[in-house]
Amino acid sequence: MSEVISQALMDRYRKVGVPTIYSGVKDKGFTQCYMKGVTNFSPGQRLVGRARTVRYLPWRPDIAEDTDRGEDSPEYRAMGSCGPGDVLVAGVSGRKWDAIGGDMVLLHLKMVEAEGVITDGGIRDVGEVLSYGYKVFAGGRTPAGRGPAIMSYEDGTVIECGGITIRPGDLMVADDDGIVCVPQQHAEEIIRWAEEHEEFEQEIKSMILKENVPPGKYYNAAMFECLHEKRKR
Repeated sequence: MSEVISQALMDRYRKVGVPTIYSGVKDKGFTQCYMKGVTNFSPGQRLVGRARTVRYLPWRPDIAEDTDRGEDSPEYRAMGSCGPGDVLVAGVSGRKWDAIGGDMVLLHLKMVEAEGVITDGGIRDVGEVLSYGYKVFAGGRTPAGRGPAIMSYEDGTVIECGGITIRPGDLMVADDDGIVCVPQQHAEEIIRWAEEHEEFEQEIKSMILKENVPPGKYYNAAMFECLHEKRKR
């Protein structure tokens, strides 16, 4: 896809709650957008970045021989395609006990000034990787390396990670609440929906507190529709 998500658009996503973004993506019909089994190893920090993807497979010697090309291997091409505003997303089919990399391999993301890394696999040397200053979300931490367990197979392609499908260029939004994938082509309309939704929630909360009534009196679909129609007039 040729469209690129701008820094200005990403800044708007940094100001809206991840649960609200999830609701906005789901409202567009993308019900499988919330990543499972991946932990924030950078607690208290939020990651917003364009996905640069790499897919890992269980180790097979003949294929590993074809794909392990040193600095031209799929994982290094994927990391090399990152820059400010980008995040490496590595799909490993949930093998959290196998590391996609550690201190040495993931140094590359620091060098290209990436926003961070998201993987449903494991990461080794987590303390050292965190010292590089970018955000780290992973299925687990492990002392194990890759071979002979997993191998990077393909970069810049559609992948599965954390139980959801991710296209290169999709927007990843992640914090302590979880990780949501925003389809690139809908990013603008989803943030408009999310911003409006949070504004309406604040208005509804004020009404509830002012009248000292149960939230259900105003926190419902009918009131959101009423506020939406009011804003259009």
